[in-house]
Order: sequence, then C-alpha cells, then structure tokens
Amino acid sequence: MDTSSCQRIIGLLCGLAPKEGYTLTPLPDVRLLRSDRPLRRTPVLYEPGIVIVAQGRKRGFLGDEVFVYDDQHYLVVSVPVPFTMETNASADEPLLAIYFRLDHAVAAEVCMQIDERRGTSSAPPRGLYASPMEDALAASVRRLLEALASPPDGEVLGPALMREIYYRILSGAQGGSLRTALAQRGKFGMVARAIRVIHSRYAEALSVDELAGEAAMSTSTFHAHFRAMTGTSPMRYVQSTRLHQARLLMLRQHATAAAAASAVGYESASQFSREFKRLFGRPPVEEVERMKRDFTLPEAPGASAYVSSH
Repeated sequence: MDTSSCQRIIGLLCGLAPKEGYTLTPLPDVRLLRSDRPLRRTPVLYEPGIVIVAQGRKRGFLGDEVFVYDDQHYLVVSVPVPFTMETNASADEPLLAIYFRLDHAVAAEVCMQIDERRGTSSAPPRGLYASPMEDALAASVRRLLEALASPPDGEVLGPALMREIYYRILSGAQGGSLRTALAQRGKFGMVARAIRVIHSRYAEALSVDELAGEAAMSTSTFHAHFRAMTGTSPMRYVQSTRLHQARLLMLRQHATAAAAASAVGYESASQFSREFKRLFGRPPVEEVERMKRDFTLPEAPGASAYVSSH
C-alpha cells in the first residue's frame, strides 16, 4: 500500500473508530477495530473472513509458520483455524484494522465470474494465509471507508464496494488459493465438511472415526489431511473449539465455569479447568477478567460463533 493511501485509510479509521475495541458499521459483515495496547500471544479462533490492518501489526503463529498482517499485508481465513496471535500497538500508534466476515454467497458468485474468464483455479487451497496489500485493493478499501463515514452512503453503496473488495482479493496474488478453498474441492472440501460438523455439534461426544466418516476418508488419511489444513489434530481441534466457546459463554452470558463446561460438553469440571488453563494460560475466572479488561467484543449477529480478538 502506498503512503498516501495508507494515511488516508488511517485518517478515516481514526474518525470511524475513535474508541478502543470493536465498532460496528451499517454493513453487518464489516467491523472496525482499534487497540491502544499491545497484546501478548493469545489463542484465537477466527471466523472465516479477511483482516486488513492499516496501522500497527499482528502476527499469527500456526505450527512453524508465522503470518504477519500489517499495512503491507492482509490476512485471509477460509476455514476456522485455531492459532496464537500477538499485536503491536500503543496509545501513540494504535492498531487500526477492518474485519470482513466472509459472505459465502457473494464470494461464490464472484468466484464463478472470475473462473468463467480465467478458468478454474488449480492453486493449492489454504485455511489461512497472509498476502501483500495491492494498490487496487487499498483503493477499494479507501472508497468503502469513505462511504461508511456517511451511514446512508454506507448502506446504499457499501454492498457494491464490498463486492469490489472481494473481486480484488479473489483475483489477487493469492486469490486462486482462496477460490480453490471456497470451492471446497478434493481433500480440502472433505476436511471442511468435518470442520462444519465440529462447529455445529462441538458439545456432543465426537470421535475421530465419526469425523473421518463425515469427510468420507479413512481415519489415518483424515487425520493427516486435517493436521495439514489446520495445524492440529482433529480431537485437539474439538477441544480448542469447546474451550473457546466456553470462554465466550463466561464473557458474554456471565456463565459460571461449571455451567460453561457443561454447555460445551465437559462432564468433569476439573478436566475443563485443567484444559482451559493449558490453552489460555490462566484459570477460567482469571482469563475472563483479562478479556473484560483488555477487549471490547462486538455483539454483532453471529459474532459469538467464533472467538475473539482480531
């Protein structure tokens, strides 16, 4: 992103998101984020979407890979992937970012039109990647923020500008990878089906064999492809999903640790507390207090489906 575009986007975000935390917009799938403090590494589970950072820096850690998203790179998540994330921010230079929750219907339509003109993508799909911020995409983001500065403009012009942003990303440097992922062909699509089952039935007693059956794979093949796609094993993914959901229940609905543990499928409160502390580094009560202190979470429709801090 060139300097002038970056400064214009920063100025617009400062006006649209003057307070720390999330700011909702007239578009239900678009939220703005401002953070005035750094954040040490913390586990997150992102909903499928796009994170564009105009100021500050985020780093995502998945296995041996590091994903940097800043004013020169944006992050794309095609399926929910648990990883750890840290933020560089300060009161003098707050993190300013935009989060776009993936609209599968719009993305599918744009994908189809691109494929009709360029041919079906054969790029390998990825669940998570960072990509260079291209000037054309930055210009589209700037126009969207200018429209959002006036709620009537945002409501009327926003959907078309969002479609433009989808086009820029899906036809960009790594757009082929995202188009392949969204088409959910081959092994990626099979594993994606199992991931959808996990997120709809995480409170149930799921087994690797059952999930492999949902993906129409042998257990060993499923395990290998699942780890390649998410960086973790199927049952560790189930555990992480349950714990993230429990944290949201305690934070948003003020559930006790015991009630949250039961709601997400734990029969043993002590096992829940042990696994919670292992993942988040703190007991449940301490972690929820930290979240209340450090974050203002959005109450947008569907926001509770996944965690937390973009």
